[in-house]
Amino acid sequence: MKNLYLALSLILISTATTGAVDLESSSPTVCIIGSGIGGSSVAHFIRTYSSSGIGEIRIFERHAVVGGRTATVTLSGETFEAGASILHPKNYHTLNYTKYLNLSVRGPPPSESDSGFGIWNGREFVFKTLSFNSNLPIIQRVVSFANSVLIFFRYGFSLFRMNNFVDNTVNSFLKYYEDFESRPVFETVEEMLKWSGLYNLTRRTLQEELLDFRFSPRITEELVTVITRINYGQSISISGLAGAVSLAGSDSGVWSVEGGNRQMAAGLISHSDVKLHLNEEVESVSFIEEKYQLNTTKGKSYQCGITVVATPLDEVNIQFLPGISVPERKLQHTYTTFIRGLLNPAYFGLGSVSEVPQLVGTVETPDVPFSSISVLKQHKENDMSYKVFSRKPLDDALLDQIFSVRNETIKIDWGAYPHYHAPEVFAPFILDGQHLYYVNAFENAASTMETSAVAAENIARLILSRLSGQKPTSTVTLKSFGDDAYDVHADL
Repeated sequence: MKNLYLALSLILISTATTGAVDLESSSPTVCIIGSGIGGSSVAHFIRTYSSSGIGEIRIFERHAVVGGRTATVTLSGETFEAGASILHPKNYHTLNYTKYLNLSVRGPPPSESDSGFGIWNGREFVFKTLSFNSNLPIIQRVVSFANSVLIFFRYGFSLFRMNNFVDNTVNSFLKYYEDFESRPVFETVEEMLKWSGLYNLTRRTLQEELLDFRFSPRITEELVTVITRINYGQSISISGLAGAVSLAGSDSGVWSVEGGNRQMAAGLISHSDVKLHLNEEVESVSFIEEKYQLNTTKGKSYQCGITVVATPLDEVNIQFLPGISVPERKLQHTYTTFIRGLLNPAYFGLGSVSEVPQLVGTVETPDVPFSSISVLKQHKENDMSYKVFSRKPLDDALLDQIFSVRNETIKIDWGAYPHYHAPEVFAPFILDGQHLYYVNAFENAASTMETSAVAAENIARLILSRLSGQKPTSTVTLKSFGDDAYDVHADL
């Protein structure tokens, strides 16, 4: 089913000014707080869907670079993903961003595709796949087949149940790419989830959902737990939808952007006629005389007809006047440690580094101080780059136990995603009943680059439909953007 991005024609009269610059215009200024994939996608979709009716778009970023929770780190001259690192093959918005921006796509690193994988419980590996270094395709196929047999013998038919559980969730999510004629605009997260059939998954825990699917205790306590700890830093007590999205991240065909995923946000901003304010944090948002006044750390004020918050409100200190009400929520912090060096095999009770799997996942136990360790790149036989995920910071003394050599260490603390629990409670998309919008309200359902893009697309449509005076749940009158518009996807 072909689906072109469409343009929404609007004729609106508004005046936008700042204290520093004269911004008089016949159309409202849109101010976006946050330059990650959510904020950049809002700007992109507003420009794509609106041939007129929107004036300036300003994006405020408190840091020196755009990208939000998509970022890279340089370790001994090598660049690696530090934030959101993988995307699903059916993440159609982000796939189309790569085509639109002429970015190169790469598959998963070897440690996540065809190399050794092991599950560590703090004392021993309860499961390990075979690992055999060879460039011969026949050897690689034999090892891959043998590992499939090993995995099946350990987890049995629950593997197929896991696949069905993920497929059911992904197929429901695909509804968000349908044509405008069949896909309404949503004012609330609850409406959006109920329409796609995903809402009930946010009411119960992943563990409860898996019991209904008759997952074996072994696959739940081992394989599923490993995946949720790696992808969301949490246990199987997370909500069912977040858990299903986490499991989808282990599907084959996952990908990333060559050179870093943050290029998507940077490219969308560059192509959306945006005025970008770097190193300028918004301190307050006040609704005065039918406009929003944004005051920043640079002592400047900006007046906007529309304001979009595209950063989690949980750990920023923005004052709103009048005040807003959002459910209390905690972010789950993921501590990411990058190390150039060599693992200590004795820590794992092994005789050599080659016996340690290239991806070490862990079960839910206090005996394990980290969530996962993966090889990012093998430079030489005794020289590798690693990424370590943990729920708490890893001190140097512990790292010196896990690693026999540490030539360089970089530690990053990410407020990466919500701490999930069921039943989930959602913040509103519209924070004040006027034109103050919140993209990250959708994150309590699931937090990925693609879910941010899907939420941003709905916010853009919601803004334009409300400006045009039409009911958000009705079909907006649309015009085709022409042959140069790109498809949401080729075929559902």
